[in-house]
Amino acid sequence: MNNKICDMLGIEFPLVAFSHCRDVVAAVSRAGGMGVFGGVNCSPETLEEELSWIDDHVDGKPYGLDIIVPNKVEGKGEQPDPEAVLASIPDRHKQFTNDIMQRHGVDPQRSAEDIEAVRREQVAFTDNLRGGTAEAILEVAFRHPIKLIANALGIPPQVMLEMGQRHGVPVAALVGTRDHAMSQVAAGVDIIIAVGGEAGGHTGDISTMVLIPEVCNALAQIGDNTPVLAAGGIATGAQMAAAMAMGASGVWCGSVWLTTVEAETNPIVKEKMLAATSRDTVRARSRTGKPSRQLRSPWTDAWEAEGAPSPLPMPLQSLVAEPPLRVLDKLSQGDNQGAKDLATYWVGQGVGLMNEQMTAGQVVQGFKEDFLTAYERLTTTLGE
Repeated sequence: MNNKICDMLGIEFPLVAFSHCRDVVAAVSRAGGMGVFGGVNCSPETLEEELSWIDDHVDGKPYGLDIIVPNKVEGKGEQPDPEAVLASIPDRHKQFTNDIMQRHGVDPQRSAEDIEAVRREQVAFTDNLRGGTAEAILEVAFRHPIKLIANALGIPPQVMLEMGQRHGVPVAALVGTRDHAMSQVAAGVDIIIAVGGEAGGHTGDISTMVLIPEVCNALAQIGDNTPVLAAGGIATGAQMAAAMAMGASGVWCGSVWLTTVEAETNPIVKEKMLAATSRDTVRARSRTGKPSRQLRSPWTDAWEAEGAPSPLPMPLQSLVAEPPLRVLDKLSQGDNQGAKDLATYWVGQGVGLMNEQMTAGQVVQGFKEDFLTAYERLTTTLGE
């Protein structure tokens, strides 16, 4: 395609796929798009393993990396004692999660050791968010042939911008408002990923249909040609064509890969997603401390109910929610009906369009065909 994103990233089709699953990343890149590996939960050592695997399975095609180094988190830049971090979690919040499990027939006491073990593992995740491992992770990343690096929350740290420039790797940043986009451009990012409120995971509250032209128009007004990737609820090639008609150079999709054959998504949650409608998600702070969209379940309903404790700041809320959710994820794949009911995961409103399980390559091909059909439909309306 005659397209700036394709030229910048060396890809055939401007479809960028965010996934925590390396198999999805490799499959999308091989199919002509670009897979971007979500490495937020990785230590430098595990990131080395994941990227090495992708190198061996991507057939030389371009791929990227997404990490999170937010600007506003509790204790950013500090390296507190892990025991102090764990001790700072209020008992009320931990008891609240136990109560949810108990009400749905899941004995929290039988899973207490597993929950606590995951909670201790998650302390390493909080170090990532505070920036404690950022430079080490970046050093690993740039030892591999990545063609894009993205920061998911806030302006990328200066070291990321500098290393990206030095290695000739475009730096991207996710934004949810026009003002955020302008700040990112001023900071020197190479690609803006404008994420509408329909998106899964961390997202703002402005709809994709409004945000994309708002960001593109604002950049045009200052004469800036930074390319924009549209994100948020996009699960078809027709939506991709619509976003590009509004000024985007391509799309960034995450949710649509969660139900693919290659995805490591809990099979129970996959089934829920395939059966879900666009109304079956909720945007809430209860999982990470920042607003994020996820599949609605009795778990998310409990946190939204009157009397529920207020979510803690990021990243402490992750230490409250992730451990029991990880345990529920495992239990749900057995015969525990309560765990099946409670199981949830991040997903956008585009889940209502995800009704059939396909391979990642088939999804890419579907995007291409649907995009072409939409283009031809628009061309036909113009007449000869």
